[in-house]
Amino acid sequence: MMPAVAGCPTRYVRAVEELLLTWFAEHGRDLPWRKTRDPYAILVSEVMSQQTQLERVVPRWQRWLERWPTIEALAAAPAADVIREWQGLGYNRRALALHCAAQQVAAAGWPDDLTELPGVGRYTADAVACFAFGRPVLPLDVNVTRVSERTGHAFSPAAAQALMDLGKAVCLARIPRCDACPLAAACPSRGSRFEPLRRQGPFEGSFRQRRAAALREVVAGSQPEDAEAVASLVRDGLVQTDGEVVSLPH
Repeated sequence: MMPAVAGCPTRYVRAVEELLLTWFAEHGRDLPWRKTRDPYAILVSEVMSQQTQLERVVPRWQRWLERWPTIEALAAAPAADVIREWQGLGYNRRALALHCAAQQVAAAGWPDDLTELPGVGRYTADAVACFAFGRPVLPLDVNVTRVSERTGHAFSPAAAQALMDLGKAVCLARIPRCDACPLAAACPSRGSRFEPLRRQGPFEGSFRQRRAAALREVVAGSQPEDAEAVASLVRDGLVQTDGEVVSLPH
């Protein structure tokens, strides 16, 4: 049962969630991984979506699942192929973590505590648990947290995807579109404006860009000259060296 907000009857809280779900039925995003309960496919979508725009993720997720349709297939793939396939999604360590997680699941099955998998934090674990395994847990990403805090309502796991979409399209970080929000009438934050959150530094000219450029050279069969970037990639297991030759891991 969904917990009631202090001072509010449970049926009132349910009515708020029903308004949200009605809005979601009409305005929710049509994302392909929302049409499956396969924990592997959902894990891939969650890992790819970390710090990458969904418009870029959708075709890459589809291509990934075509190449490695099961977690066992990914587990058996060479790490070098995984890194190559990941190019363009950024934060390449995610690819290796996903590969290691696949190998762990292929060998021992899905753990009860999904945070035991490499690269899987609390949110990703809860998202897979909710969307794939149907566990009664609400995944708290920035959008879910924002809507929950601003409205003061305790939503159930059934509203997770609706909260994500509302936070993405309507309950925006700085200037929410309260006039388009189905929850505005009951929202204590209606009409408020918010300070911008601290943004990550620009990619252009950053060390992250240098690392990405060095890795692209290795993927293309060239030898990068940026020794500092190569050393960082070696530490993360994304490349290996044999003397002066830099290559992808086997």
